[in-house]
Amino acid sequence: MTGSMASHYVEELARAEAGLVGADSGWFKAARRRALTHFGRIGFPTPKDEEWKYTNVAPIESRSFRLAGHPRNGLDVAELDGLRLIEAHELVFVNGYYSAQLSRLASLPAAVSVAPLSEALPQKSLQEHMERQAEQPGNGFAALNAALLSDGVHIRVGSGVTLQTTLHLLFISTAPDGPTASFPRVFIEAGASSRVLIMEHYASLTPEEYFTDALTEINAGPGATVEHYKWQMEGARGYHIGRMLVHQQRESHVTSYSVSLGAALARHDIAVSLAGEGARASLYGLFMAEGRQHVDHHTSIDHQQPHTTSAEYYKGVLAGHARGVFDGKVVVREDAQKADAELTNKNLLLSEHAEMDTKPELQIYADDVKCSHGATVGQLDEDALFYLRSRGIEYPQARALLTYAFADDVVARIAIEPMRHAIERHLTARLPRAALVKELL
Repeated sequence: MTGSMASHYVEELARAEAGLVGADSGWFKAARRRALTHFGRIGFPTPKDEEWKYTNVAPIESRSFRLAGHPRNGLDVAELDGLRLIEAHELVFVNGYYSAQLSRLASLPAAVSVAPLSEALPQKSLQEHMERQAEQPGNGFAALNAALLSDGVHIRVGSGVTLQTTLHLLFISTAPDGPTASFPRVFIEAGASSRVLIMEHYASLTPEEYFTDALTEINAGPGATVEHYKWQMEGARGYHIGRMLVHQQRESHVTSYSVSLGAALARHDIAVSLAGEGARASLYGLFMAEGRQHVDHHTSIDHQQPHTTSAEYYKGVLAGHARGVFDGKVVVREDAQKADAELTNKNLLLSEHAEMDTKPELQIYADDVKCSHGATVGQLDEDALFYLRSRGIEYPQARALLTYAFADDVVARIAIEPMRHAIERHLTARLPRAALVKELL
């Protein structure tokens, strides 16, 4: 299958390359081909790979997704109602391609640059970075993203600058030509002592099958503060593979919120390198799955320097025949004395058919550290259910209230108010007796 898939994507690149970002750049075309050659050697990951033991990507491998082209007919702005954020700089991508018509980018401070990759590619530093990545892209999905990159955005916030308004990156899939694939990429560079808040939002306007293979990279300079939100609300027949690579310098703080509610199959990888003394990372996650949805989170935090801190808190809610996977790893290097790491994963099963595989892991090579980890998989608390029933609340409604409270523990931390309210609406809509639950909240 690997050979046939490699041939398929070679043909797709030849067919669609003229419309992809960097089509007129010799170095970029060469980098694409190196990455595609790498994909031909390694193919897609399989359950035989330890990192993919519980997630079978055969549904993606077995489909010959076509590279999405530029939308022939532009979306109507009205179609974005409910997806937009109030008072946000907003970049909209349709099937992986930047849409200037749908985007709203107000005036930015002089030291802030937000540009689609087509405009940012000439930058020498970005070119060198992307060439290195094409040489060693990682697994098959990373190689495909490097080879078939459709478009994306480069964000740079200058030293000492605070960007007051949220940056909203909205990725919409429409699958106009049958099963299609898009390969977006986001680069974020936060200068020393800068502050920025960014939301990545993946949504669908189609009932068709499609595939999103996304990569986000964050480089936080000394003392920088970055809040990054990812809201995955792909369609019921969508497949979403996403990776985020974070590199932190001294005294920087990166906070990541990952909310995964959509897609037939979703995989989210986060790798954080605490490369500077005093760097701090906070990772929060919530996933909800029902029917036969499959959602997988893999996180890795690497403490490389002294006095680094990490806190990770993920929650999952599974119903029907859904399956969840959480694999969280914290590594504390020998030089990372005085490191402080906390890793927690809690999961709620609402059905006897739902499954959850969880594996929190600590690898500690330093002596003077403070580290803890834990994971739970269980059902709703019977004592709490009994109490609510004794207060006159019916059983389905009591279950819904407890489920909402379990999930809202993460949602309530979201600082972007429109996003928080929208997720709360989605949560209540997926609960039984939703109307009654709303009355009690």
